[in-house]
Amino acid sequence: MSGMPSIKSREIKIVQEIPISKTLRFWEGLKEGKVYATKCTKCGKQYFPPVADCPNCLNSEIEWIELSNEAEVETFTHVVFRPTSFCQYKPYTVAIGRLKEGVKVLTWLTGFKLSEIKVGMKVKLVAKLSQEGNPTYEFVPL
Repeated sequence: MSGMPSIKSREIKIVQEIPISKTLRFWEGLKEGKVYATKCTKCGKQYFPPVADCPNCLNSEIEWIELSNEAEVETFTHVVFRPTSFCQYKPYTVAIGRLKEGVKVLTWLTGFKLSEIKVGMKVKLVAKLSQEGNPTYEFVPL
């Protein structure tokens, strides 16, 4: 650091165990390269990421929808100063994209130079494994 007195803080590792039994189809789908949302059978609202119970009408009966993979970027941001739980990653870009089903997805946007990213550009939603080996998804060039 710039000659100022300082101390190094300790590394913080955060591990969360997330119960997935009610959304298992979503996680299994990612392993197969598919991305799913849920739709409430009562009020018709769609949710991504999937929910086990509709937060709108509290209905517990949902149906699964396989999402298309083409999206349009609605907004994005480049993250340089990362939250503690992401400090092991290099700076990254996240975007919100709207799929043709109307579902909005917030995820990492990879495979682009920052100068190439524009609101309105078409991207592809793909399933992948995270750095930790867990199923996840991201936007990549179409």
